[in-house]
Amino acid sequence: MWVNPEEVLLANALWITERANPYFILQRRKGHSGDGGGGGGLAGLLVGTLDVVLDSSARVAPYRILYQTPDSLVYWTIACGGSRKEITEHWEWLEQNLLQTLSIFENENDITTFVRGKIQGIIAEYNKINDVKEDDDTEKFKEAIVKFHRLFGMPEEEKLVNYYSCSYWKGKVPRQGWMYLSINHLCFYSFLMGREAKLVIRWVDITQLEKNATLLLPDVIKVSTRSSEHFFSVFLNINETFKLMEQLANIAMRQLLDNEGFEQDRSLPKLKKKSPKKVSALKRDLDARAKSERYRALFRLPKDEKLDGHTDCTLWTPFNKMHILGQMFVSTNYICFTSKEENLCSLIIPLREVTIVEKADSSSVLPSPLSISTRNRMTFLFANLKDRDFLVQRISDFLQQTTSKIYSDKEFAGSYNSSDDEVYSRPSSLVSSSPQRSTSSDADGERQFNLNGNSVPTATQTLMTMYRRRSPEEFNPKLAKEFLKEQAWKIHFAEYGQGICMYRTEKTRELVLKGVPESMRGELWLLLSGAINEKATHPGYYEDLVEKSMGKYNLATEEIERDLHRSLPEHPAFQNEMGIAALRRVLTAYAFRNPNIGYCQAMNIVTSVLLLYAKEEEAFWLLVALCERMLPDYYNTRVVGALVDQGVFEELARDYVPQLYDCMQDLGVISTISLSWFLTLFLSVMPFESAVVVVDCFFYEGIKVIFQLALAVLDANVDKLLNCKDDGEAMTVLGRYLDSVTNKDSTLPPIPHLHSLLSDDVEPYPEVDIFRLIRTSYEKFGTIRADLIEQMRFKQRLKVIQTLEDTTKRNVVRTIVTETSFTIDELEELYALFKAEHLTSCYWGGSSNALDRHDPSLPYLEQYRIDLEQFKGMFALLFPWACGTHSDVLASRLFQLLDENGDSLINFREFVSGLSAACHGDLTEKLKLLYKMHVLPEPSSDQDEPDSAFEATQYFFEDITPECTHDF
Repeated sequence: MWVNPEEVLLANALWITERANPYFILQRRKGHSGDGGGGGGLAGLLVGTLDVVLDSSARVAPYRILYQTPDSLVYWTIACGGSRKEITEHWEWLEQNLLQTLSIFENENDITTFVRGKIQGIIAEYNKINDVKEDDDTEKFKEAIVKFHRLFGMPEEEKLVNYYSCSYWKGKVPRQGWMYLSINHLCFYSFLMGREAKLVIRWVDITQLEKNATLLLPDVIKVSTRSSEHFFSVFLNINETFKLMEQLANIAMRQLLDNEGFEQDRSLPKLKKKSPKKVSALKRDLDARAKSERYRALFRLPKDEKLDGHTDCTLWTPFNKMHILGQMFVSTNYICFTSKEENLCSLIIPLREVTIVEKADSSSVLPSPLSISTRNRMTFLFANLKDRDFLVQRISDFLQQTTSKIYSDKEFAGSYNSSDDEVYSRPSSLVSSSPQRSTSSDADGERQFNLNGNSVPTATQTLMTMYRRRSPEEFNPKLAKEFLKEQAWKIHFAEYGQGICMYRTEKTRELVLKGVPESMRGELWLLLSGAINEKATHPGYYEDLVEKSMGKYNLATEEIERDLHRSLPEHPAFQNEMGIAALRRVLTAYAFRNPNIGYCQAMNIVTSVLLLYAKEEEAFWLLVALCERMLPDYYNTRVVGALVDQGVFEELARDYVPQLYDCMQDLGVISTISLSWFLTLFLSVMPFESAVVVVDCFFYEGIKVIFQLALAVLDANVDKLLNCKDDGEAMTVLGRYLDSVTNKDSTLPPIPHLHSLLSDDVEPYPEVDIFRLIRTSYEKFGTIRADLIEQMRFKQRLKVIQTLEDTTKRNVVRTIVTETSFTIDELEELYALFKAEHLTSCYWGGSSNALDRHDPSLPYLEQYRIDLEQFKGMFALLFPWACGTHSDVLASRLFQLLDENGDSLINFREFVSGLSAACHGDLTEKLKLLYKMHVLPEPSSDQDEPDSAFEATQYFFEDITPECTHDF
């Protein structure tokens, strides 16, 4: 292929000249003996080894053409080739089209300029004809892509992300070479002294990925599949390599879960000239995704928010009159800050709230200051910004985008006037509050929800009002304490700000741990979870969903109806139709929003508690935050997220309560308790007034609170659990302990706990104060960090998803084994091939949409389906007459026969039935099958087909020859 001209100083080093003329030289790499040759002797072994170790492109392009003027010592590479035929075509073109033209020029500089321009023009024309799009990949990385595709036979659709020098341990011998990481495969290539080593592993086949240290090697990456283990070492940057491998394995697991292929983000900024040479556009995309994911998790932002950049700075905090060192993060819709010192201070400023961004005058005390003002009249002062002008420009650009979004949602009159570079001010009409939406009604004429309104009290507020009307002796002490909590929060709001833009400090955390006031719980849940952002940016969304889902029925709505009256039946709010109707609407709306989840048991319990403290729309967005951000994959059909965290909990229990771990494993209790505790956030196992305190902490700290609390419960019952003889006894011990957890500060009337009502009449357990229990969990297990949990989750996710896949395969095989003549082992291999063909189409494309071929609602053996093109590939691989001259016709007709419902797709059961008849049927059955295929309506095909049943039979016998018949 033609390449952009590049200087070569030592033209004859390791190269042999085969042809030459006054201006061009055709060379072959030493040791490469030609297209039909082998290693080329000792020189070939040495040069081949050198090419691999030094990552030379000559390994896959052993021919090249150089340009040189007669009086110059500098050569230019203008073409390279992987075969003699390819390079000869380029050479002949040069001789026929350029050689005579060059003799006209008198100046050698003019000749060089002409040749370089001509070659670049040829490349540009080729790219235009073949619709090759420009990308940010460097020339070095493009060479690596070509090498990757040729070495491993990958199609162009398989995208290389990056490649790393390392050693692969094959037995006890390390093989130095290169690891290639693509979107769907991990590959390794080595060529040392004539011995070639290749390894290709699909990410979806990896069951374990670990970074270990041994006595001999300080850093080793271990890659495990179902059938083998592979070890890699001697990396230049093992942390970067392992992090990328984790990310690619996660993408593969997501593909197994959701059947979603990888889509590259084309909106990334152009690569800077000084960027590292080997960084590909895909690698930058994945790095940006990882940073955005950490950013969203840190500040509880919507899942589609993308980080634009971050920079070191200081923030002036008026509550303690200090400049706090930290980092500013800027994204499409938010400006965020977090201090270097953990938990000291964090800040979230939605751009929708920003009114003015102003550059203040610099001074020695306050260099490069930046002032940001918001609608609620708060002003934030940042300083020590390295590139303030660029930062202000980026924020201004994002503010304009935010403004245009608001324009599209509102009727806006007036002109848009922006100020100079020193101040960016949002139009004044956007600063005013939007009008509230009116109430809406369902078919029964009941008032359902008041979007953005404040006049409708929550169920908890109504209950407290009724309770306060009772005699003073019954509520004074608790209400006095509740009043003090409310005052503490009001003082906090006055000092640190109120709403989404408030300063979040250690003081905020302390107030949450001491308990959130009943009257403020809904507001603070929205704020701390980040659900307030999604609610604010989707006005009317919930109302529209309710209207669209009203009167529609599916599997999710049936399950919702079945569980409605099981949701906190002991609470007065759900002992009437009004509460049940609200719960129905929220759950149904979410099922329509996210059909991949639909509805899962435990969602009803969590949602009913959300409705007690928040209005319907608020409860809906809290549920969105729970299901899609804070508890990812918890509520899908296979509760994968909960199973993953169960594995994480087991690891934490082994580390933090080792004296109890073996006992709990023998009893099998951890797997039982963790699912019920985690799925409902302890709401189903604790008294209601205590469990909501856990939810308070969860919305502030995330899942680490649940892990800490679960460990604290185990730790408090170590002695009793060690004496348990079976799992039933252990569950009784833990159940009685959780029943005894009380909240003496609660101002709510006593609500009977369903779990305690069903327990036996044994002597009650001593009361456990919920605030003391939470405080203990922080003191003993507060060292558990969110990033540690994410690392453990990755490890467990591989294990859980692959275990579920194996279980699915066994269930499919068990279901179908009696219908075919194949053995269990053969069916398992067939299922693996069938699914691999389906997954391949997801990332390499196919003639039909991959999502159309995967329906999770169907039985397992009918979920995955393949189209005709995929079937033809399987037919050529497995069917006994595939090597005949009419194999393509036979494949098309057999596919048409097996496709009983005519949707141009066949499932695994249909595929196996056809293969079983073709492979294991006797001659009569095969003839019957062939005849059925023949009498079908003529399929679309360009090939000649048999004209009669006799000819079909004749072709059948011609095709089934000893040479092409094989056993499965």
